[in-house]
Amino acid sequence: MIKIDGLTKIFGEGAEAFTALDDVSLTIQSNEFFTLLGPSGCGKTTLLRMIAGFLDPTRGQLMLDGKDLLRHPPHQRPVNTVFQSYALFPHMTVSENIAFGLQMLKRPKAEIAATVSEMLELVQMTAMADRKTAQISGGQQQRVALARALAPRPKVLLLDEPLSALDFKLRKEMQLELKRLQHETGITFVFVTHDQEEALTMSDRIAVMNAGTIRQIGGPRDIYDHPAERFVADFIGDTNFLKAQMVSSTESGALVRLASGEEILAKAPEGGAPSAGQAVTLAVRPEHARLCERTEALLIGTLDNVVYFGTDTHYHVTMDGGGTFILRRQNQPGQTQTLAINDTVGVCFAPDTAQILKD
Repeated sequence: MIKIDGLTKIFGEGAEAFTALDDVSLTIQSNEFFTLLGPSGCGKTTLLRMIAGFLDPTRGQLMLDGKDLLRHPPHQRPVNTVFQSYALFPHMTVSENIAFGLQMLKRPKAEIAATVSEMLELVQMTAMADRKTAQISGGQQQRVALARALAPRPKVLLLDEPLSALDFKLRKEMQLELKRLQHETGITFVFVTHDQEEALTMSDRIAVMNAGTIRQIGGPRDIYDHPAERFVADFIGDTNFLKAQMVSSTESGALVRLASGEEILAKAPEGGAPSAGQAVTLAVRPEHARLCERTEALLIGTLDNVVYFGTDTHYHVTMDGGGTFILRRQNQPGQTQTLAINDTVGVCFAPDTAQILKD
């Protein structure tokens, strides 16, 4: 549906020039929920605004459904945008807000009425059709904004952090709602967020961005379990980083030596394992490790803190030789806490859960 090739955006000139997007290339499929994920200032909103037509690139190509999108102004592009602020008309009813874009497109009245009815049902707002948007909740306003954007049946719907203004529980509900809407309409969604959980929950694929470049593209599970580099591993969820040294490469993986002297098999990065003797960094997710007896431990440390989160408990361990390791254990009924702060503890994890990263 969307093909981007070498897209670059430079603001300013000379010594004050700033590269917001640096030679970005990617392909977004039809009927895909595609997320641009990254920290503030990484270029994700700049890229979204270029697709919408609100910004022109310095160079590069942008194709939509096989056609050169850069030749067309925003109002002639088959895309719609849902912004962080919903930009609804407070003096209009819910139905009137949804109908507004169709009226500007001069659609027949019968078509507008039928589409508004369909959109109200799609976002489950039929009972609120005659209410002013100032009289409904934030979550309901977001549904109206989505319905208004979907009503003209665009080929692509762009969503610029639309959930950020909602409270935690409502944001969770709307994550599932957005995925349902995308599935039912079959429209390609391009979603911008800095929230890793949103990206993992809703996306078919994710592009992780940093400093105007794409660091990795893949499905949620692939990016979480197989981060391509340290930035991706650090940005997507919680990660422990361990210094190690390459021993040898095998068919089963890469044999590395931890600071404790223990040797384990780790997953090699894409492109092959580093050479023997080279210093490497391992990533281990907190949920993949457990506290264990010192006799079987890969690492030894002192328990610094125990944090209860309801669904799970986090254990913060200061490792012998420096550094902190965090473990996560899911809470179960009747489970008791037998460890105390300052206890000496062992840390274990399965070899196939350790990933060698490219720095």
